[in-house]
Amino acid sequence: MKSKDESRLQDFLDKPERALWSIAIPVMAGMAIQTMYSIVDMLFIGQLGGDSIAAVAFNMPLYFFVMGITFGVGTGLTSSISRAIGAENKKRADKAANHGLIIGLFLGISLTIFGLILGEKVLSTLGAPDETLDESWDYLRVTCYGMTFIVFAIIFRSILAGEGDMKFPVMVAVIGTVLNIILDPIFIFDLDEYGGFGLGMGVKGAALASVVSQTIVFSIFVYMLFWKDHAYISFDLKNFTFSPEIMKEILWVGIPSSISMIIMSLGQAVFNYILVEEYETNAVAAYTISGRLDMLMFLPIMGIATGLVTTVGMFTGAKRMDKVRSIIIYGISRAFVIVAIASFIVFISAPYIMGLFTDDPVIEKIGIGALRTLCFAYPFVGIAMPCGRIMQGLGQGLPVLVITALRVLLISAPLAYYFAINDYEIVYIWYSIAISIGVSAIVGPIWVWKTINSMENNTTTVISELKN
Repeated sequence: MKSKDESRLQDFLDKPERALWSIAIPVMAGMAIQTMYSIVDMLFIGQLGGDSIAAVAFNMPLYFFVMGITFGVGTGLTSSISRAIGAENKKRADKAANHGLIIGLFLGISLTIFGLILGEKVLSTLGAPDETLDESWDYLRVTCYGMTFIVFAIIFRSILAGEGDMKFPVMVAVIGTVLNIILDPIFIFDLDEYGGFGLGMGVKGAALASVVSQTIVFSIFVYMLFWKDHAYISFDLKNFTFSPEIMKEILWVGIPSSISMIIMSLGQAVFNYILVEEYETNAVAAYTISGRLDMLMFLPIMGIATGLVTTVGMFTGAKRMDKVRSIIIYGISRAFVIVAIASFIVFISAPYIMGLFTDDPVIEKIGIGALRTLCFAYPFVGIAMPCGRIMQGLGQGLPVLVITALRVLLISAPLAYYFAINDYEIVYIWYSIAISIGVSAIVGPIWVWKTINSMENNTTTVISELKN
């Protein structure tokens, strides 16, 4: 064990509020940087023309599918490691991390093979037209070659999150993002005419820039974790022994989380379909713009929610349910207040915000309506989203899946469809989303508190039996 790491972890347990922000702030920074990269990347690709943008766009459902599976498993890994560390069982935490590496290797190889064999057919099934299919397949094929590195970057991040270290993963992510932005124009454009060096590979170059940067990110993680012993966790794959119990523990949280992310991406597709079929194409554009703003507003929630997985997991492992309760109340109250303030600002400035993205008066009007309607629901995302991650920290994966399915499949999508086919105004589509958020914000806390009460009762019973 490393005394420095032990001291850091003890400080983490002694100061839960500070520990929460030590994770949340780097996560917010990392997501903000990733959002910036996505915008810059699309600006480069946009210079190639509309077909190139469409070619990349048809890859997005597959991208979210891969991210959903990997981040879901990563959440299970974070939860398992944090609870083991909280219980002062380093050996179990090490084993969980080693099992995470095996899962990462399996996912990386499987997704690569799947993509290379069936990728082109899947793109066609998703609706990629003949004029963009070749370009879309070029992008996907190159991405598949780097799939294992992408998966492992998420796995390493999840392992470090389990021990409460998000600063280092974010620093590595910043390096990868900056490198990607530098490589994009070199790989995408032919810069010879400007006296520079460029490969002129088009969208294939954008994919290659991502693969190269992710490979370097992977290399940094491997060097720091295996050679420099940066982490509290120790890796010993030479003496690895498979544990069905630990694998089940990781997947019990990870698989429902993965499925819930896939459901959310399907829900996005359903809403796009409803808007374009029952209203107009401009409605999809307005919904997409408001969705991008949603992501910016939800950065504090996602940061706090990620921090709650680790803090709740550690205190659960330590059997400190009093601190579990206090950090939950602290985290959710801060998320609610921060987003409530942001929502008020967005409500007031909605016309100016939409004007930055479009000069089409129809899109602008629909977008303003969507933003101002959903602003009343956004603060309650600060309750609903953290509750799902809290349950993961408690070692319960199923509630996330149930709440997501309830919100998307049983409330928002059916309500939106009902309003659309019965010719309700488009504002009712936004109402359907707001209603689903409200229901989640009620169900989530009830489920969390019942679970904590049950765990406390079980712990009290065990202690009483031992005394007797």
